[in-house]
Amino acid sequence: MLTSRTVIGVIAGAVIIGLASASIILDLTRGPLEVTETFGQGESTAYQISGDAGAAHSIRVTAERFDLELTGPGEGGPAVPRTEFTGEFAIEWTHQETGRTIILVQNTGGGQMVVDGVFEISSDPLVFAYHIVVVTSGVVIIGFSLAFSFRKPRGF
Repeated sequence: MLTSRTVIGVIAGAVIIGLASASIILDLTRGPLEVTETFGQGESTAYQISGDAGAAHSIRVTAERFDLELTGPGEGGPAVPRTEFTGEFAIEWTHQETGRTIILVQNTGGGQMVVDGVFEISSDPLVFAYHIVVVTSGVVIIGFSLAFSFRKPRGF
């Protein structure tokens, strides 16, 4: 016969396993990151994009006046020194090598600034390992809960 603590432990372990499994599936099947943000006068933003070689990215900034700086990985990567733009600026690029692109944008005009971007980001292998650890902890919780219902150790 299963005790109430065993049932609670099995349910808690199953929930942990289910959430971690769903998170793994979502991480493995996600597409490119799409960004649409609006910033007021004087506000700024920064993006750090980790991408593999061959990853395609694009960004479009629309504002009355704004400063933009873009640096990409490697010698052939995109490079836009800190420059003041008016109206709209759009750029598309592909990573020539694996690395990180840094984009800094600041609204220096009187109105709003809109940033639209599509970035193919690479996933961090540590995140996948973290999900596996969480699934394992759910299995351990279920195992201990069931083991204690079949034979209670001394002192419990």
